Amino acid sequence: MRAIVATNQGAALKNLPKPKPGPAQILVQVKTAALNRADLMMLHGASHGGWGGGADAPLGLEFAGEVVELGEGVNKIRIGDRIMSAGSGAFAEYIVVYEPQVFSVPHNMSYEQAASLPVGTQTMHDAIATAGQFTSGQTVLFQGGASAVGMIGMQAAKFLGAGKVVGTSRSSERCAGLLEFGADVAINTKDKDWIKQVLKETDDKGVDLLIDFLAGPYMNQNLEVMKVGGRIINIGRLAGEQGEFNFDLHSMRRISYIGCSFRMRTPFESLEVIMKAQAALEPALANGAIKLPIDKIYQLEEASQAFERMSKNLNFGKIILSIA
Repeated sequence: MRAIVATNQGAALKNLPKPKPGPAQILVQVKTAALNRADLMMLHGASHGGWGGGADAPLGLEFAGEVVELGEGVNKIRIGDRIMSAGSGAFAEYIVVYEPQVFSVPHNMSYEQAASLPVGTQTMHDAIATAGQFTSGQTVLFQGGASAVGMIGMQAAKFLGAGKVVGTSRSSERCAGLLEFGADVAINTKDKDWIKQVLKETDDKGVDLLIDFLAGPYMNQNLEVMKVGGRIINIGRLAGEQGEFNFDLHSMRRISYIGCSFRMRTPFESLEVIMKAQAALEPALANGAIKLPIDKIYQLEEASQAFERMSKNLNFGKIILSIA
């Protein structure tokens, strides 16, 4: 089968053996796959938890396709089912995943759209509902919400009953886009008074929950927009992995600061996250309450161009690889 692997020269197309499903596994013919930031890391030799590419292992973490073979013990999935899932080795014509990992693709959803949703859906449900202990009516701010995962998170928060969703970006154009994908309010963090804008939107109380994709120099500003007893969930460090931290403000406001990543989780812990997201958000996927803009579609052999576009941060929404 054709697959994209990591080499010293970057992403390369290679022929690899077609995988075979084991017990409780299904074999999927991949129709489309979506790029994630973690794919860039793996392209350059890093691992993502227990997942990672290499000369003989396909890259990719997220896909949609059609079930073509069942392993022993599979009892819910059928051959011909359309599914979407997170799974290591998605940039290939075939992939094997465990049955509980997959989401059903709604009948009216394209494979391109389906491939864009699994990673963000389970990541954001875990951040908002589990780590964030979200309750209906709360105000949620997505710091750096113009990422694909951020847009999924904003829509998921609205579906789960958020009173107000605030999204931020450093681009006026992207702020306008946030209003189309879950944000009630979009704030440009280039504005010198952006903190005051957030506080105004919350009657000077601050936000209940902040989902942070940036960290770095934004940390103390994040603390300033929090409600007493609020929670900050860190998902990404796009603005920097280090920064100043106002311990006094953190303590006085009794703010919980929580890291949230899949990379140090066991397979059983990850499966629990997936199943919780399925139970809570599959209805939102089915009725179109969670969707993403598709930035650009590349053929599998054009993967290098897709990686380049993401590395330059040119995309708004998901970059998709069309495979079958």
